[in-house]
Amino acid sequence: MELMQGRIRDYAWGSRTAIAQLQGRAVPSDGPEAELWLGAHPGAPATVDRDGGPVSLTELLLAEPGHWLGERLVGRFGTRLPFLLKVLAADAPLSLQAHPDAEQARTGHAADAGRVNYVDPYHKPELLVALSEFDALCGFRDPAESAAVLAGFGVPALAPVVAALRGGPAGLREAVRALLSWPESERAGLVAAVLAAATAGPASPGAALVRTLAAGYPTDPGVVVALLLNRVRLAPGEGIWMPAGNLHAYLRGTGVEIMAASDNVLRGGLTSKRIDVDELLRVLRFEVLADPVLRPEPVAPGVSTWPVPVEDFALHRVVVGAASPEVRFTLPGPRVVLCGAGKLTVDDGVGVVTLAAGRSAVGTAAGGPLVLTGDGEAFVATCGLS
Repeated sequence: MELMQGRIRDYAWGSRTAIAQLQGRAVPSDGPEAELWLGAHPGAPATVDRDGGPVSLTELLLAEPGHWLGERLVGRFGTRLPFLLKVLAADAPLSLQAHPDAEQARTGHAADAGRVNYVDPYHKPELLVALSEFDALCGFRDPAESAAVLAGFGVPALAPVVAALRGGPAGLREAVRALLSWPESERAGLVAAVLAAATAGPASPGAALVRTLAAGYPTDPGVVVALLLNRVRLAPGEGIWMPAGNLHAYLRGTGVEIMAASDNVLRGGLTSKRIDVDELLRVLRFEVLADPVLRPEPVAPGVSTWPVPVEDFALHRVVVGAASPEVRFTLPGPRVVLCGAGKLTVDDGVGVVTLAAGRSAVGTAAGGPLVLTGDGEAFVATCGLS
């Protein structure tokens, strides 16, 4: 293992306390800290120290792909790390968004000469595990329930949307299209009417969410689209799985996120960025997601995981302490290790590192079984190849 320095992204919705507190730095930070990237994504690659100073993990992978990734991973994914591990800290809502599946990404990228929608040929499934209480929107809920919520606001303009939703899952597409295609000149009036109803009936279903979202996006029909989704409140350790075509948004909280290494995002609202309604509708899965929450499953003493059906990544949580003073387990390389709490020593048979909370390390495919000692918690990211 080698110590690794992640990169912090300063998006406006980020927290000025969460990542700084995790790493033991002064609070508040100088500006918003939204994401700590721990991987080889070219947008913000992590670095490791060499004699001449810090070197990006991307450069190292390109120079020695077989050493870092192993022949099997190179044969499957090429000379790139197929996953990206992050710490995400949201103090304000992120945009409504969805990601394409592998075939949509491949063909979309080939056809999208301007790189408007598809900046790379890869899919982007995501798993987020809460470090704090985490508030999110994830997947469509029962449209009959959504119809009742929208009808409860008593806004006449929404009657066609309510009628579509009462048609069941088949009406979801029509409802989403209607909202995202709402005439530009009437959007502010729509959101204002829904907000007025939410303010008059503060305890009614969906009212609190409307007030939160409309405060930041007073002319965005995504405020209403959000009411069609499952409201998910995660306790620490619980996760949400976001496969291709799943409309979702993070609202507030801190979590560990792992995803396929891609930038393909199709937005659906709560943003000033471009929304391609037709392409989003083509990618979305208009089906009910009954239970978005994933709970950890134990796989060995001190080790748990959140099983997801992709080969790009897998995430494990390791707890070391009085109950399990030493945890030893085997995972395919390469491995990225983030210390989430306490202080841990990590040995892969090639190198030994000691990590404090918020610090990370990386190991190559040449490493052996991981051995963790100390007192704390770690998140271990690797590929999902069995």
